[in-house]
Amino acid sequence: MTENEIHNNPILTMPVNPDSELKKFLVDYVGQKIDSEEVTVNMISEVLAVDFPEFTYAFAEENYIRGYQQGLDDAELYKRKS
Repeated sequence: MTENEIHNNPILTMPVNPDSELKKFLVDYVGQKIDSEEVTVNMISEVLAVDFPEFTYAFAEENYIRGYQQGLDDAELYKRKS
């Protein structure tokens, strides 16, 4: 995977199918907030970052810690194989 592919995640550009009450609420809220009929995952994450930074920060921190731990685990495995 190239660096460009990492920064262009196709999941972020997917339209959201409001198949639950929470999704419907988020899609409606974000659609009204940014004046768009089609709402993508990226749009929701951007609005959450502005309107609910505590959640976004906690979510990002958890992902960072998990990724860092995975890197340490991979390094340890590589060290054992060498």
